[in-house]
Amino acid sequence: MPDGSRPVDELVLIDHHVHGVVSGDLDRDAIETMLTESTAPLPPGTTAFDTQLGFAVRRWCAPLLDLNALAPADDYVGRRLELGTDEVARRMLTAAGVSAWLVDTGYQSEAVTTPDQLAALSDTPAREIVRLESIAERVALAGSTAAAFADDLAAAISAAAAAGAAGFKSIACYRGGLALDPERPALPDVRAAADRWFRALEEGGSARVDDQVLIRHGIWSALDTRLPLQFHTGYGDADSRLHLSDPALLHEFLAASQELGTPVMLLHCYPYHRQAGALAALFPHVYMDVGEALNHVGARSATVLAEALELTPFYKMLYSSDAFGLPELHYLGAAGFRRDLGTITADFSASGAWSPADVPRVSEMIGSGNARRAYGLSTV
Repeated sequence: MPDGSRPVDELVLIDHHVHGVVSGDLDRDAIETMLTESTAPLPPGTTAFDTQLGFAVRRWCAPLLDLNALAPADDYVGRRLELGTDEVARRMLTAAGVSAWLVDTGYQSEAVTTPDQLAALSDTPAREIVRLESIAERVALAGSTAAAFADDLAAAISAAAAAGAAGFKSIACYRGGLALDPERPALPDVRAAADRWFRALEEGGSARVDDQVLIRHGIWSALDTRLPLQFHTGYGDADSRLHLSDPALLHEFLAASQELGTPVMLLHCYPYHRQAGALAALFPHVYMDVGEALNHVGARSATVLAEALELTPFYKMLYSSDAFGLPELHYLGAAGFRRDLGTITADFSASGAWSPADVPRVSEMIGSGNARRAYGLSTV
């Protein structure tokens, strides 16, 4: 390897989209619920350990708990309980070797660690990614009015940016899908939508914001801050509709927002990672990752990453784990990404498609350099 390069297992990573870890001890049932995106009970006589992700936990995480690789699931769970959740978290998070976490705090935040707590457990800096739909719901419940909501939401988003948020995230794909009207909504339309929502709230309706006009107002207000805006796309839990989560549905929106220039991050993307790569190649402000897909596809992860690299410019791909709850997912994401990227780039170099000098340069770009540039993380 050329002078000045580092082995792939030392590749610096910034996890630009991640969640906290659970703090209480977990029995086998609780662990298994975090090995799947499904919220439905497993069929009788089956186990979530019989998945690519379950096998990956036994193969790669067991040695960190002083067990043999591929130790039986019962042994793994028993050892985990013996060590205790905090010790398991410290081992997994430090072994991940991530240099910074950008933490989405909008999902089950009461069940997992805060960014500061995650930073303390891992001895790694953490910044917050603020979820737009959560801000909108807080503003509505804090006493805003239909006439004031547009300004109140924009002000709350600006305040989050000023308070040090690293970026924002939208879960529009969970609230009607990504086939959004591409234009910034007009103020009268926002006021009318807010009036409908507030009237429903007064009648005992849900505080969950799902009106497309209000969601679009939050998205454009976030773009105005110039902080990166993340979109969940592709694979998710049963509350999302996969056919409405294809990032290609954002094409017109991306064209409309291109002139503004705010970075747009397409998260996860699988099984639409090739579409996301095409969008990143077309639009100068669009980036992508493959997120938690690499954990879930397990032994096939290098194939998925290689497919994502077919069209995605190397300066447009980022690393994320999207790990939630189990610190094993934080570790597997980082270790697997390093391993897969090393395998793919070594093959490129061995075939003569890349020069040996390109391997560490591009690997560094994808692992952390692109995140530093896009999020302005000059001190990480």
